[in-house]
Amino acid sequence: MSSVFESFLSTAEMQQAWGEREFVSAMLRFEAALARAQAQVGLIPQACAQSIIGTCKVELFDVARIVRDSARAGSLAIPLVKSLKETVGLFNPQAVEYVHLGSTSQDVIDTAVALIAQPALALIDADLQQAIDALLALAERHADDPVLARTLMQPASVTSFGFKCMGWAAPLLRSRQRLQAAGEQSLCLQLGGAVGTLAQMGGRGPEVARLMAADLGLRCPEVAWHTQRDLWVVLGCELAVLVGSLGKVAKDISLMGQFEVGELAEPSEAGRGGSSAMPHKRNPVACMVSLAAATRVPQRAAALLASMVQVHESALGTWQA
Repeated sequence: MSSVFESFLSTAEMQQAWGEREFVSAMLRFEAALARAQAQVGLIPQACAQSIIGTCKVELFDVARIVRDSARAGSLAIPLVKSLKETVGLFNPQAVEYVHLGSTSQDVIDTAVALIAQPALALIDADLQQAIDALLALAERHADDPVLARTLMQPASVTSFGFKCMGWAAPLLRSRQRLQAAGEQSLCLQLGGAVGTLAQMGGRGPEVARLMAADLGLRCPEVAWHTQRDLWVVLGCELAVLVGSLGKVAKDISLMGQFEVGELAEPSEAGRGGSSAMPHKRNPVACMVSLAAATRVPQRAAALLASMVQVHESALGTWQA
């Protein structure tokens, strides 16, 4: 998201939501919730849990170093847990052995992704509702305004601009409903331990999971989903479908906005849509961004689908992909 060639496809709010500091902070929320729940069921001493919880503050950690070390470690969780144990040991050496107890790297990372996805989906939902409302308002305002329809890129018969706006709004409304449902299903706690059985928690694992899910505001799944990626892939594919629908709107608007057609135009303001070589131009940059995203997204969705073939209880390469 930080690449200069990708940042224009997002927003400052979305980039911040998925920033390195926010991700490490979400992982620390997992570790704090784990210690809190394990203390509640008597798996670890309360005093040790308080030391762990009190240390799970992102400002105490070198986020850049954790991210840098993750490349060699093979997982962002490994340098984070190492750093967490070192920091906890400075305040309470007896608590170190209880850090990350019974958990595994994928538990931390999958849960952190779910935690960050919550506000990210809320941002998408708000923008989507705004787009739907705007299109429906245009549909009502221009219900009787005739425009030339085109089929196979050639002039056809007459329709109305309002009817065209309804056609743009309908798939966005359907995507919003499906994304809400997919989010409710997929935003789950991940807690399975080494092989998904929570064996190190002495039979208290399901209770710990329920407490953690409630603490973190996530759904508590029936079982660990380390290699069961269907719900996440459904969510990703729903996002891909949404981007495709937005791309269709952008394609139509950009064609209707061509100078020779002149039926529509994007808003114009200083610094928007200019040309470095031709001062008279007003390029449709919103359409450009939507079309660029719609061109890139199918490959991302294909990667998600290809990564569903995850072996046994922990995947090599496909989970990371």
